Amino acid sequence: MTTAATARRQAARGKCAYLGPRGTFCEQAVSALHEAGDFEPVAYPTIGSAIDAVRTDLVERAVVPIESSVEGGVNATLDELTSGAPLLIAAEVIVPVEFALLVRPGTTFADIKVVGGHPVAQPQCRRWLAEHLPDAQWRPALSNADAAWQVADGELDAALAGSFAAKHYRLAVLASGVHDRAGAVTRFVELAAPGPLPAPTGADRTSVIAYLADDHPGALMDILSQFAVRGVNLSRIESRPTGEGIGRYCFFIDCEGHIALPSVGEALMGLRRTCSDVRFLGSYACAARPAGPADSGADSRFVAAAAWLEEIRSGRGG
Repeated sequence: MTTAATARRQAARGKCAYLGPRGTFCEQAVSALHEAGDFEPVAYPTIGSAIDAVRTDLVERAVVPIESSVEGGVNATLDELTSGAPLLIAAEVIVPVEFALLVRPGTTFADIKVVGGHPVAQPQCRRWLAEHLPDAQWRPALSNADAAWQVADGELDAALAGSFAAKHYRLAVLASGVHDRAGAVTRFVELAAPGPLPAPTGADRTSVIAYLADDHPGALMDILSQFAVRGVNLSRIESRPTGEGIGRYCFFIDCEGHIALPSVGEALMGLRRTCSDVRFLGSYACAARPAGPADSGADSRFVAAAAWLEEIRSGRGG
């Protein structure tokens, strides 16, 4: 490593990129992951630029949204992870998402002609907008806080954002609790450069991207069977086009368990044999449930079966 590269990495230590500007749910996710303030939050204008900041050693970590309980995967994040230098998910956090309608002080519903927010926000509030602002035009922004910024600058009449963003831009909350479905949450992940994996906690998630070798009958079943026969539960699978032509897809897969477990490790080996490529995204503590025993019943049975097979191979059993 060159002297310049070493200096960049040293300067990046303790810095965490996030989708800014100030007042985004992504900033809230950084605070939830680092309550002790051990990382300095650094705002970036897009998801792509926040991720690239890790790849170019401008920051040590990046926190970005990856999954909404209402809209599913966040395509901007998923697409960034399929290409470019590999990154690992070091941690995840679940953040409750409830929007407010932010306006300049004195603005009424009748004054609102254009309302904006992040593209993920609009589908979560579609019916509310149709009922309360049926004639307003929707304008997507780089983030919800960016939309609030545009309201403060007079470019938009209103923004869908967290109510906490109002103080950053001297805006008023015209309506709170804006949503179509109560209890919506977004899953955020913290990305880091490849390195040692976190130790298993007993309640972990492993994430990979699997690329099909070719489009043939049973191709998806080949992928699923690698996990099913080893008793590994899939918590999420989502397809995304590779951009190489119609019918060319990759699959984002989340499974329960850490790669250190024999069952998960064997499943990924099988996946690598079946697919043209597999990109490992990390094994990390799952935010959805508390840590439990370091081993599960299913993995214990897998270990016992592997031991039985080894006895047969060695001539000691039958």
